[in-house]
Amino acid sequence: MDNPNRIRDTSAQDQALSSATLGRRKRKLWLLGGVAGLAVLLLGAWLVSAWTGGSQSFDASRVRIAEVKRGDLVRDITADGRVITANSPTLYAIAGGTVALKVVAGDVVEQGQELAVIDSPELRSRLVQEESTLASLQGEANRAMLDAQLTRSDAQKLLDQAQIDHTAAQRDVERYQRAYEGGAVSKNEYDRALDGMKKAELGLAAARQDFSLQGRGAGIDARNKRLMAERQAAVVAELQRQVAALTLRAPFDGQVGQVQIAQGTNVAINAPILSVIDLSVFEVEIRVPESFARDLAIGVPAQVTSTGTRYGAQVSAVSPEVVNGEVTARLRFDDGQQPPNLRQNQRLSARIVLDTREDVLMVERGPFLEQDGGRFAWVLTGNTAERRPIQVGASSLNAVEIVSGLDAGQRIVISGTDQFANTADRVRISGN
Repeated sequence: MDNPNRIRDTSAQDQALSSATLGRRKRKLWLLGGVAGLAVLLLGAWLVSAWTGGSQSFDASRVRIAEVKRGDLVRDITADGRVITANSPTLYAIAGGTVALKVVAGDVVEQGQELAVIDSPELRSRLVQEESTLASLQGEANRAMLDAQLTRSDAQKLLDQAQIDHTAAQRDVERYQRAYEGGAVSKNEYDRALDGMKKAELGLAAARQDFSLQGRGAGIDARNKRLMAERQAAVVAELQRQVAALTLRAPFDGQVGQVQIAQGTNVAINAPILSVIDLSVFEVEIRVPESFARDLAIGVPAQVTSTGTRYGAQVSAVSPEVVNGEVTARLRFDDGQQPPNLRQNQRLSARIVLDTREDVLMVERGPFLEQDGGRFAWVLTGNTAERRPIQVGASSLNAVEIVSGLDAGQRIVISGTDQFANTADRVRISGN
């Protein structure tokens, strides 16, 4: 009978193993060791592959890849523009005064129609004063012309009298000469007749000179008076123009735009009153990237799309100023090509074709051009991206020409290359 206080050992649980059982266990241990070694070898191979494929690894979801291919590169500019009026002048006050408006904003007006009237007592008073001065100067000019005629008439009388005296003296000389030759008169009487003729000749010459000088002097006085009157007439004409300009009229058929003042406002000179819009001629204003500004020029053909229809146009103006990396340009429709029923500030799409290059090697445009200045590209071979030198040519909004360094069918990283900064020339793209 067993002693209940005795502690039992594990001898009852021990089992003797045969040699076959020991062999199976040894093979199982070797198999497990081989599997573990193979896993270590595979891990080492993967690490070696990763090391040879690139110094660092990047996720493919953080980059954008494009394929190099051949095709026609169309250098164009596509932008949304807004319709603006080509002619919308603002009318200003020619003088200070109270404004009486004849129209309101939005009214359709015809050329020459009254739009507003400025009451300027000062300007009208100046006109009356200058007209009075003109009348006085015109009277003086007329009087000077009459005096010149009288002076010429008196000088002409003296000249005529001198001519008569000369003729009479000449006849006396002839008569005394015949009498002297016939012995009827003495030599002294004949000599006195010759002296009288010389005196008549001197008087005739003096009369002719006086006639010329007095005529010229009278003409100068009359001319000066006439010029003063003409000058004053020009002053009056200018004031009359200004007084007429107090009535603002429509410069063309159109529509009243913005009215700058209220009815009965007393405005200063050169103050804006209202604007008139020409509804018959419209232009399209677009904004293009600064990089295309040097290719824009006046006269470059363009196309404007309205309600699905394309209309011919051309660049009419290019702003010399760059604002927020963009340049403003205007497109003017070709003759007879303006779309119907256009409205100011209406949105239209525009396209400007700058150049077309056929069968060139090109790739989708991306930030990689700015990252390396277009001199390098990361070319993919499997899961490895390698940095290679390239040369780019012309570019459009969505593609760029590849001059050298790449072949058709190759794939390059066009976006996300900024992550590769400060890395080796080869990186691994995981998940590609």
